[in-house]
Amino acid sequence: MGCCGGVDEKKREEIREHYGNTARTSSCCGVSQSNIYSPAQIAELPPDAVKASRGCADPHAAAALQPGERVLDLGSGGGIDALLAAREVGADGFVLGIDMTDDMLELARRNAAEGGFANVEFRKGYIEDLASAEVADASFDVVISNCVINLSTDKPAVLREAFRVLRPGGRFVVADVVGMKRIDAETARRLGDFLGCVSGVLVDEDYTALLREIGFSGVDIQVQTLYTAERLKMRAERKGYQDQLAAMDLDEAADATAGCIVIARKE
Repeated sequence: MGCCGGVDEKKREEIREHYGNTARTSSCCGVSQSNIYSPAQIAELPPDAVKASRGCADPHAAAALQPGERVLDLGSGGGIDALLAAREVGADGFVLGIDMTDDMLELARRNAAEGGFANVEFRKGYIEDLASAEVADASFDVVISNCVINLSTDKPAVLREAFRVLRPGGRFVVADVVGMKRIDAETARRLGDFLGCVSGVLVDEDYTALLREIGFSGVDIQVQTLYTAERLKMRAERKGYQDQLAAMDLDEAADATAGCIVIARKE
């Protein structure tokens, strides 16, 4: 598990291709949305927004979005979290989704149009460099994200950019995959391959330290879904990954990662 090697262009291209395929086929590495969002939340969303999205937790309750707020969604994908946020902030609010994948942007824009959302926009850009999407300093009240920051090979850059674009008093409330303990490199690699979206995650204490170093306060990491041995076995059975599971040190891999809500504030 690691975080700080700078942007890996090869890895970035692999992620772009993976999520481009997700947009085209509506399949991904995460879990069923029925396990994350309530039926009432997704009932009136375009079906393709739900099908194309796979998060690791629901950041919306913790974000407590208010009418009129401006919200930035990092790695907005097919748009589910941006559209939920747009509904919460209302006509006087605004939501901007940033994604680097053309197919996802096309899908998100189509979903927004289908759902009649006039207060949301999707732009192409990199979450490590929000200037690539013309996001100005201190221009948003809330930054959200769902199972995306863990994919970046330059997490400090992502968190610095989130801090830059937040207004004083702004909130950072993201769902992310977080390491719960330190494990050996080989187990981390195999676990990353097995789950598909946890390679290079930040361990909770490192995540907290990095946020504080950047300038955030009130850091709180709340575990939503712990990847226990039982959950890993269930995934292996569901996906036909028994051989991959057998190749891992299950005692080492169990309880090593979790879907969490990460909360912080810019004073």
